Amino acid sequence: MNTTGKIQNKGQVTIPTSVRRQAGLSKGDLVTFAFQRGKIVITPRLMIDRSKVSTDDDYTPEQKRIIDARLAEGLADIKAGRTFGPFDTIDEMIAHMKRGLRKNAAKRKVTRSR
Repeated sequence: MNTTGKIQNKGQVTIPTSVRRQAGLSKGDLVTFAFQRGKIVITPRLMIDRSKVSTDDDYTPEQKRIIDARLAEGLADIKAGRTFGPFDTIDEMIAHMKRGLRKNAAKRKVTRSR
């Protein structure tokens, strides 16, 4: 469907309602403009609305059970003191992580006996 529009002051153009509806655009949405092969191309930009990200309705019952189980496991770890930090500096955190890597590497060498 071709629709004609008029360029207004400051280069403003109204995108016809039927085209906005087909493109799924609404007030406040962002679009990018490009000039390609003699045509102006307007492309919707996908933006994440953080207020609408993953509500309970977005998950199946099975997914909800898995999420709840993992959250419960994490809370149990916190209550049991199985946590790391807090670290005063990034260097302390990196040193802690390197020690853990060395410990794991040492364990693997011991268990590899042939």
